[in-house]
Amino acid sequence: MAQFKLIKGDITTMHVDAIVNAANTSLRGGGGVDGAIHRAAGPQLDEACRKLNGCPTGEAKVTPGFNLPAKYVIHTPGPIWHGGHNNEPQLLKNSYVNSLKRAVENDCRTVAFPSISTGVYDFPLDRAAKIAIDAIEDFDSPLEVTMVCFDSGTYAAYAKELEQRNN
Repeated sequence: MAQFKLIKGDITTMHVDAIVNAANTSLRGGGGVDGAIHRAAGPQLDEACRKLNGCPTGEAKVTPGFNLPAKYVIHTPGPIWHGGHNNEPQLLKNSYVNSLKRAVENDCRTVAFPSISTGVYDFPLDRAAKIAIDAIEDFDSPLEVTMVCFDSGTYAAYAKELEQRNN
């Protein structure tokens, strides 16, 4: 079972083996956390991502971290929310599980995640928090996982989900 920790902060500053990028399917950088990771890692990340030829929603691919303090970036395109009728919950779970699998395959012990799909992809935050925590806690590995929430609202949603589990 993976260990889970929740913090509010900037994922691009995390000193972990791997950070997860809430990428788009082209892996070419975008807004939000994706853009921040690409800017912090430097232009080499764009070049490395170009060679990966994209990534399907729910899958995950790995690049070096380049100028980031993390050794690796695990890129996973989460689902765009369309009301929950297009397999979005399963695809979001797949994003977390496949990212964790890539971490293990690359001998990582520590991984930091953003809240995948809850920004411009509009996945409901309370549902996303439950799916993320379930996927991480159910993953059979001694990984230390940190959920890095960029803003107070995201942090509050994850904290509420954790609190409900502990009562």
